[in-house]
Amino acid sequence: MTETFDIAIVGAGITGCAIARQLARYDLSICVVEAANDIALGASKANGGLVHAGYDPAPGTVKAQVNARGCELYGTWAQELGFLFRRTGSMVLGFNDEDRAHLEKLRQNGLANGVPELSIVGPERIHELEPRASAQATCALWCPSTGFVDPFEVAIAALENAVANGVTFMRSAPVEAIEVASGEATDGAARFTLVTPAGDVLCRYLINAAGNGAADISHMAGAEEFQMVWRQGNIVVLDKEPRALMPLYPVPTPVSKGVIVTGTVHGNTVITATAAVREPGDTQTYASDVNALLTGARKLVPDLDTRRVVRAFAGGRPVIKGTNDFFIGQSAVVPGLFQAAGIQSPGVASAPAIAERMEHVMREAGVALRERADWDPIRRAPDDFDRAPLARKEELIESDPAWGQIVCRCETVPEAEIVAAIRRRPGAVSLEGVKRRCRAGMGRCQSGFCQSRVVAILARELGCDPSEVLLEDTGSWLVEGPLKGVR
Repeated sequence: MTETFDIAIVGAGITGCAIARQLARYDLSICVVEAANDIALGASKANGGLVHAGYDPAPGTVKAQVNARGCELYGTWAQELGFLFRRTGSMVLGFNDEDRAHLEKLRQNGLANGVPELSIVGPERIHELEPRASAQATCALWCPSTGFVDPFEVAIAALENAVANGVTFMRSAPVEAIEVASGEATDGAARFTLVTPAGDVLCRYLINAAGNGAADISHMAGAEEFQMVWRQGNIVVLDKEPRALMPLYPVPTPVSKGVIVTGTVHGNTVITATAAVREPGDTQTYASDVNALLTGARKLVPDLDTRRVVRAFAGGRPVIKGTNDFFIGQSAVVPGLFQAAGIQSPGVASAPAIAERMEHVMREAGVALRERADWDPIRRAPDDFDRAPLARKEELIESDPAWGQIVCRCETVPEAEIVAAIRRRPGAVSLEGVKRRCRAGMGRCQSGFCQSRVVAILARELGCDPSEVLLEDTGSWLVEGPLKGVR
């Protein structure tokens, strides 16, 4: 099957989904083409979820231009899209005079980048702001605008809103080749043909938001040649705390913000992240990296009980070799191709502003963007039974008894919430897809008690045998051997 669109966006990570949502307000046909079978299965999934304020990037870089603006936009995006966002503020802890000098440099960076209300504070104020911060800290950069999100929840919410406004989502469609017609992209005819196993996609304009695959997409289109570096990061998740920690940073290194300790929107503690150049696609966790995380975390929060680890995972930052900056703009080689590449940290924090910048770049390139009369920026968040008031819980159970059938005990997720996660557009098609949408299996037992029941619900809703249910992407069978595929 071949379909034609005005715009095709390659990549359904947080960047591609944010761009899709931004452009869905205009009278254009748009398709998001994703290699995997769900949203946010790449760098957006293996992410600590920090909404960095913007004091770290060097002034004048593209990162600096979009980070503070993205952080600012999160308040509006969270309200409109119904995802959880906590603007807690953060501190970069210093332990000596040399650290204090570096904090002043970060403060000056932040002022140049438009970050509001930055100040350097002493020990008394540090412990007023975060009582669990190290008593050895002599100074800190206090930044009230920092916050945190679940990055995959942001991506899912953005794409759900885009789809509700007419955007097409094409999953399990890795781009195998790109054919580029001659001539300008402004004549109304499709210029690009994306060849995928799920069918060809024709489009007038192409946006490359393919994360770690961005160099391949650019090469296939005959555009800029660059190479991606897999800067791997290991991340550790601890069990829930009575109170979520404020994000605490060490003084950064030239290539990394260092080991950061932060709370999450659901009350866990996350220690993030190491930075090591490894083979592309390496998502293994390494004992040396995990130990480095735990050691670094205890320097910032000495009373942190690092025995309470419930999960460790890893991913790769999409870094363009030879630069530490984002590449956002129209290709200088292929007209009609727009690049959103090299979106490493602070990619999550910058996502709303990257989308805004892409809209601006396309306008400047002459793309006609006429706002639709029926554009709806609001996405109603699904019911979260665990967080719902008692009256709402009773109302839900009365409407459907499946709301009272708890499947995931750690996170208090009932059957009806899992069904809703599968039936939403676009919905979950795997065990991990359910987990990312409603947290079934996200708790301390990590699916030990609920996995079989979630598999049965998926099989029923998707009309397949339980042995055909996937853990995550295509080929990740939960059941192997002669029973697979047997009904």
